[in-house]
This record gives sequence, C-alpha cells and structure tokens, in this order.
Amino acid sequence: MRNDMFDFNVLNFFYIHTRNGKVLHPLPVRWEFPSPGWVKINIDGVARGSPDLVSCGGIFRGSVREFIGGFSTFLDVQTALVAEFYGVIHAIEEAQNMGFTHLWLECDFALIFVLCLLL
Repeated sequence: MRNDMFDFNVLNFFYIHTRNGKVLHPLPVRWEFPSPGWVKINIDGVARGSPDLVSCGGIFRGSVREFIGGFSTFLDVQTALVAEFYGVIHAIEEAQNMGFTHLWLECDFALIFVLCLLL
C-alpha cells in the first residue's frame, strides 16, 4: 500500500473502517526505500490484551519495493512487548536464513529499540 488517499478510498469502498481516535501530536509517516543491497523489514506485533493472545509478523522488501518474503507467528498468551520483541528476533533469524546481512528493521514500538541497544 502507498498510504495515500487512493488507499484510503479503497478501504472505504470495501467498508473497512480505520480507528478515528484523537491524535494529540500527528506525525507524518511514509515508507522509504532501502538503499541498494539492503533489505527493509517492517515488523509488527498484535495483542488482544496484555497479557492475552498475541502474534507478530513482518514483511521483507528490497530497494525497488519488491516483495522478498514475510512471516507471521502466533505466540499464544504473552504481552504486547513480547510480541514486538519476538517479531524482531524472528525477522533477524529469517533474514539470516535467507542470507541477508544488511538489514533495516522498522517497527512501531520504540521500547524495542531501546532494549536492543541495551543487549
């Protein structure tokens, strides 16, 4: 998806509604291409509650937006933090299995990167 008005209109056409919560400090977000020779991995975890049933997934894309691979994993009862952290670990393991050495990891849970820096 391109995250623009076209995508928004497609979602509305199929009656897929987005959450319209109050945003205190909106941040512009757009997907950036990785440099040639790099693989970008977008990772996310999802939880029904915390702790509750959780899963995580990720998508691998190359420097010209091509789809390289993806994964999704059910993690049983955990916390949202565990789901995000396991997503990062699983993405790195999958990238290593595919022979990639230059990775750009991107997720929406800032605490994950703080924990990775401390390890």
